[in-house]
Amino acid sequence: MTSPVARVCAELIRLDTSNYGDGTGPGEAPAAEYVEAFLQGAGLEPERFSTTSSTRQVVACRIPGQDPTAPALVVHAHTDVVPAIASDWSVPAFEGTIDDGMVWGRGAVDMKDMDAMILTVVQQWQMQQIKPRRDVLLLFLPDEEAGGQHGAHWVVDNRPDLLAGVSEGIGEVGGFSVELANHKRLYMIETAQKGLAWLRLRATGTAGHGSLIADDNAVTRLAKTVTRIGEHRFPVQLTPTVARFLEAVCDAADIDYSPDDPEASLHELGPMARMIGATLRHTANPTILDAGYKSNVIPGEAEAVIDARFLPGLEQDFFEQFDALLEPGVTYEAEVKDISVETSFDDGLVGVMTAALQAEDSHAIPVPYTLSGGTDAKALSRLGIRCYGFAPLQLPPDLDFSALFHGIDERVPIESLEFGTRVLDRFLRNA
Repeated sequence: MTSPVARVCAELIRLDTSNYGDGTGPGEAPAAEYVEAFLQGAGLEPERFSTTSSTRQVVACRIPGQDPTAPALVVHAHTDVVPAIASDWSVPAFEGTIDDGMVWGRGAVDMKDMDAMILTVVQQWQMQQIKPRRDVLLLFLPDEEAGGQHGAHWVVDNRPDLLAGVSEGIGEVGGFSVELANHKRLYMIETAQKGLAWLRLRATGTAGHGSLIADDNAVTRLAKTVTRIGEHRFPVQLTPTVARFLEAVCDAADIDYSPDDPEASLHELGPMARMIGATLRHTANPTILDAGYKSNVIPGEAEAVIDARFLPGLEQDFFEQFDALLEPGVTYEAEVKDISVETSFDDGLVGVMTAALQAEDSHAIPVPYTLSGGTDAKALSRLGIRCYGFAPLQLPPDLDFSALFHGIDERVPIESLEFGTRVLDRFLRNA
């Protein structure tokens, strides 16, 4: 018999909601319609509406709590996914295959798994007539994978009434387990995110015939800059969340923590070190090059795109360092830019997360961490909402979880989904 949460996850994956970032994708309307129908079937009264077009749709649903005077909690999730190239996959990316104890497909970990866990929990509540301690606002959003201008940011700008009275929130990329070499299990609660800047570089030069000497070549100028950026390694700068995380890792691993060499402890994290390592410094990676239109014509302009991520509280520092890498004659503008966020790891909501995790895994060690990427929490934090990444999953120690985000053969273990549903149920009841 298929697990209820695995079935919902698979059904969501079968709805292709690929977000190409340029408005050409199918949109999230099919997933929004599914979520609306699911919640209505559970006896709730969701609101579904469009943002910037009929294909970009939001579903909002407020579940009344026992204490109507308490500030509400928002549970935000996105329904779009990054595209998948079919020939790269060993299974169809949009069939929601259930095999080998896993649900396979695009969105299995980012983030239709969390969508499914949320829906399963609230369906159980309705069947059992359970009310959470305080109001819980469910918010299923489009366009997270392209910066949220058609989703979370649009809602904050145009429908802030939905979030009236909300003080805290949870979303994706947190609450999952990482097992150390000594078999201790850390659960990564996201309390901070790096800032985001997708920068379009533009180099100018003198256009001309490709057979002539060209000392003022836009392509050469841009190539030098892109190479310098791609090879540059920003210095380590420890933010409060990262420092606390590394101290917790060393304590759990029974090794000494050295502030002078913080990267020394990363090997304890296995493959997860790639994600965590990126939170010790700014990063800037070239992702797109565009120049020229004919083999024998030197173009007057050349362009590139850089995916830059800056540490919380250090945006100005990043741009000062970045500007120093540019060749004369190279300028840039931000195509997408968003803030960094950081909140504390204290006893309030974190205490409820900890209790929920340890009720299902007595060996759970919750720790704060910084996400190298970004989520819709950036938009919600503009309203003063304290946001955490908490989509709980107990993962097999041999699963390279971080590689599955936007990766080939994306998949999530069914047992992890069932664990996460139980933890989320406990957490949301008491949050």
